[in-house]
Amino acid sequence: MKTALPVLSLRRFMLAVSLAAVTVPVAVHAQQGQMSVAGQENAPAAASLTASDKAWLTRIEQTLNGITTLKARMQQLDAEDKRTTGTVWMQRPGKMRLAYDAPTPLLLVANDGKVVFRDNQLDQTTVIPMDRTPLGLLLRDKVSLSGDVTVTGFSHENGLVEVSVVRTSAPGDGSLTLVFYDKPLALRSWSVLDAQGRETRVTLFDTHTGVAIPADTFTLPAQPE
Repeated sequence: MKTALPVLSLRRFMLAVSLAAVTVPVAVHAQQGQMSVAGQENAPAAASLTASDKAWLTRIEQTLNGITTLKARMQQLDAEDKRTTGTVWMQRPGKMRLAYDAPTPLLLVANDGKVVFRDNQLDQTTVIPMDRTPLGLLLRDKVSLSGDVTVTGFSHENGLVEVSVVRTSAPGDGSLTLVFYDKPLALRSWSVLDAQGRETRVTLFDTHTGVAIPADTFTLPAQPE
């Protein structure tokens, strides 16, 4: 069976791959007191940033924009403290593949402006527009930590730089937190806090950038018609 946006697969997607921040219905946000008139969300509270903080954000933008390709092993910790491992490939702009080690039956591929999530155990395929997931931030042609995203948190301590962002137009969808080593500046992990308060973290290790990646790595799984 193949179906677009099934509830079970979508929830599993949000927990399993730590990337989907799909828009939550207006009614949910209204109940949470996050809506203003005409169905528009209130502006997110931006972090108070020092000149040093802003300089770090500029460096982070430059670091992410400087990534053309990346391959790494990953370890994921979901909201239920379940650990899984796998491999991630990224080619900017616009392409990513997350393949989980057996027996986890999950595969995510981002390409052609969409994110396709395949659950082989459930025989379900989920398709989500890339700009409705945090992948839109990491994989866009030019990464910017302003404008359509708002920085809501920043810290630099113990050799790590951490920045949290939300979509400016839909802060209630959830937040994305990026963690970097500071010397040299390099992506260490990311985590997603979804609209229900569930957090999932992906930590990278054995990371290589500027590597050759075969084009078929980013071939999208078969999708629902």
